[in-house]
Amino acid sequence: MRQYLLLLAMALHLPVAAQTQPGSLADSGTFVLHKFEQPIGKETYRLTRTAQTLTYDVDFRFVDRGATVPLQAKLVVTPDLSPVSLAIKGSTSRFSTINDTIRIQGQTARIQVNDKVETRPLAPLSFPVAGYSPGTVQMVLLQYWQQHGRPTSLPILPTGTVRITHDGQDKLTFQNKPLVLERYVLKGLVWGNELLWTDQQGRLMCVITNDAEGDKLEMMWQPYESLLPTLIGKAATYGMRLFTSATDAATTKPKSVLAITGGTVVDVVQGRTIPNAVVLVENGKIKQVGAAGTVKIPKKVEVIRADGQTILPGLWDMHAHFQQPEWGPAYLAAGVTTVRDCGNEFSYINAIQQAIDAGQGVGPHILKAGIIDGDGPGALGIVRANTPAEAAQVVQRYKANGFAQIKLYSSLKPEIVRAICTEAHRVGLSVTGHIPEGMTIYQGVQAGMDQVNHIQYVAKAMPRNPDRSINFQDTASTRVLQFLKQHQTVIDPTEGVYEMFLRSTKDDIKALEPAFAGLPQALQPLFLNMGMPPADADKARPFQKSLVALVKILYDNGIPIVAGTDMVFPGTSLARELELYVEAGLTPMQALQTATITPARVMKQDQRTGSVEAGKQADLIIIDGNPLQQIRDVRKVKLVLKDGRLYEPARMRQLADYQQ
Repeated sequence: MRQYLLLLAMALHLPVAAQTQPGSLADSGTFVLHKFEQPIGKETYRLTRTAQTLTYDVDFRFVDRGATVPLQAKLVVTPDLSPVSLAIKGSTSRFSTINDTIRIQGQTARIQVNDKVETRPLAPLSFPVAGYSPGTVQMVLLQYWQQHGRPTSLPILPTGTVRITHDGQDKLTFQNKPLVLERYVLKGLVWGNELLWTDQQGRLMCVITNDAEGDKLEMMWQPYESLLPTLIGKAATYGMRLFTSATDAATTKPKSVLAITGGTVVDVVQGRTIPNAVVLVENGKIKQVGAAGTVKIPKKVEVIRADGQTILPGLWDMHAHFQQPEWGPAYLAAGVTTVRDCGNEFSYINAIQQAIDAGQGVGPHILKAGIIDGDGPGALGIVRANTPAEAAQVVQRYKANGFAQIKLYSSLKPEIVRAICTEAHRVGLSVTGHIPEGMTIYQGVQAGMDQVNHIQYVAKAMPRNPDRSINFQDTASTRVLQFLKQHQTVIDPTEGVYEMFLRSTKDDIKALEPAFAGLPQALQPLFLNMGMPPADADKARPFQKSLVALVKILYDNGIPIVAGTDMVFPGTSLARELELYVEAGLTPMQALQTATITPARVMKQDQRTGSVEAGKQADLIIIDGNPLQQIRDVRKVKLVLKDGRLYEPARMRQLADYQQ
């Protein structure tokens, strides 16, 4: 969820906290905040002690791609760390805010979330904590858990339950001396598992978590900043390992031969259907497809009955950011068997992909697009190229590590864009990404970009009407369409992101995600707070609607469209993306092609996947409905096959911490 959607930037000047020496029981401290390994801000705390209370005053602030994200918090506890109050106000990401106050008196908690106030009885061992930030509250939560007998779970306020486990030790070297860190897994505060490390005195050293827009974020105690790359690599390995014990229970090992019978196969290549079909799968490949009676079913083969159901190719999400292991089962539950990861931490995505491919984790096939940015105030990550030589070096590193594509980000200089594209094409990689600041879509494509992420870069080249909608009749609009068609530039629209961030926060979010109540509990308040005040949303609506209409216009002009989500609701946002394409005017068949055969062709994978055809990978989904009649039926995933291995959607959702 990227900088092009910045709706509000807040500035807050924070006081500088006193620096403390490692290992001391200090009354202040600083954590350095990182995204894509890049330091983007700091969290400082000051501890004030009295005979009755310990008060932590926290200033949290980072700047993410030019947007300031400030937050202030005050946590008050007794000397045994029993909570008294927590007040937290500010921003938790570029697009979400928080305003919570929790006060505990005796056995009663008074909870105010935004303008809603309630009083409720206090459950034993309850602790106030309002998400991933600030890290100081997590530090005190962990200490409270330790001092109160390390219970299996703790109720948290305003809502939810957190589970903390001691996961072992990591023996590192720091300044040529041995350093032993205690490793913990915290589950329930954000979606999935957080990894935390403390020193032997219980001081929080590192948190690897996800922020409120779903991006991975790291907090590192400032004196030990140099250890962060090591801990990021360990986080990927440990995170996937937490799934290993559940993998066999969650999946069925590939059958040597199985037959799917009775369903209607959607042939996305020819744009037709095969009613009452038989799909024969052998050793993870599709051996034969045809109407009943034309395909011989071997004796004693496992048969999956799909009468009245629809058999589709496994879906593709062409704009993923695989920020945590839980995305794997969430994607599979939604029928997504292949994703293009459009930018990630180098070591992290490599470890995730290796774990999935080795059967030590659960998830879709991953095609990696290696992100490159240039220096600038809105830069993202630590992979930078500011000279042609640096550009060539970075491209070669990605190529050597199995990346399929290069993704450009927004601070690259025009001459570096051309250098990256030239080197990428030389080594056989295509180029996608943002149109960097100061460049037009014409310049980006002429410099060598094969694809463009986000439809707003097309819209930017088109004039607006007085109500902010796009003027499609203007000659400037027709000119950009002709240009993109001439260059066969592939567009990844990410319509659902715009709909999400331009929505009124007063609207029912179930219109975007019908199964919202089943999302992991920690995700729900984040999405409810994403959007705009009603008056602003009303003003933005003509533009948002014309972005949707633009999909049909691009399609009709012969410009390739591939479906991508840029995250939002894990897995199921792809269904919403396809619903928006149909709303724009595409037929359901055309919409399904944007998430199957078209991305396979674009990524040069169509000889092995992307359709239900003999000889291809057995990446299939069975839908309990007919998405060709109602595209929303694509949400009714009954069974998923990836390389011939069966995945039950309900079990995948359970593995990803969804509520059943």
